[in-house]
Amino acid sequence: MGSDEQFAADTERYRRELLALCYRMVGSAHDAEDLVQETYLRAWRSYAGFEGRASIRSWLYKIATNICLTALDTRRGRMLPSGLAGPHDGPDRPPLPAAPGEVSWLEPLPDSWISSDDPAAVVVARESVRLALIASLQLLPPRQRAVLILREVLAFPATDTAEILGTTTAAVKSALQRARSTLDDVEPDDLLEPTDERARALLDGYITAFERSDANLLKQVLRADATLEATPFRDWQAGKTRCIHLLTTHVFGKPGDWRLIPTTANGQPAAVVHHHGQASGVVVLTATTTGISKVVEFQDSTLVATFSCPRGELRSG
Repeated sequence: MGSDEQFAADTERYRRELLALCYRMVGSAHDAEDLVQETYLRAWRSYAGFEGRASIRSWLYKIATNICLTALDTRRGRMLPSGLAGPHDGPDRPPLPAAPGEVSWLEPLPDSWISSDDPAAVVVARESVRLALIASLQLLPPRQRAVLILREVLAFPATDTAEILGTTTAAVKSALQRARSTLDDVEPDDLLEPTDERARALLDGYITAFERSDANLLKQVLRADATLEATPFRDWQAGKTRCIHLLTTHVFGKPGDWRLIPTTANGQPAAVVHHHGQASGVVVLTATTTGISKVVEFQDSTLVATFSCPRGELRSG
């Protein structure tokens, strides 16, 4: 077997989990894909000198983590509107967009990009890329973020984490403690997996309400404490009444104006959105046993192509 074939045989199995790592670090599916490409290029260049002093997986994680940290030196953290300020409580008006370049927005991640043939691995992957967690991770300094991901999400021992980051075990433990103290409990206790029949029913109900411009159907699927936010708008809404008022007053239009195609993103029910037949973006729902607690819409037409990429067509070289 030639060196290129051996490199592929040794490393390719880790591509999707490295993509998930990079996404957790930078909050962008597009950026994560580019960083994974850079990881494999750098690994290929140094593969001849790899002498098995660590596992292939740890070696790749070291390269990917440090590439992410270098990238974050020159990139601002990605946010959701709810990370900028409290909910809008002023007079009724259309939501205000952020100024161009003012905010780097968080992006959703298609579940198909990190899918696995191992059901247990699928559940772990979903739990570790949910939007609330990714948004919270972006609030941490990059090295604390890396420590938390390597230790808490990926279960690397403290010694391995220190080796990956080129630091000491004591520094890793200290950073992990600080990261834990910063992050709140970011998810509801009654969260539903996207494969749960109740989650699918809530997604179907939301889609039907939107496509029919039907406020009464929305009332049936949203929780009383539901929140609604959309990029690139700074304003967001808290409470079912305000959410429905915004949608019916400023968004819905006529029945048939919108078409939503069900999918999954960030381990949550989601839909690809089209408006008047044109790609519009992606909406991600937080589904719980008592209804939809959060709606996040990403109004970015380029995301539609991202979610249209069939499984198995992720770039691999």
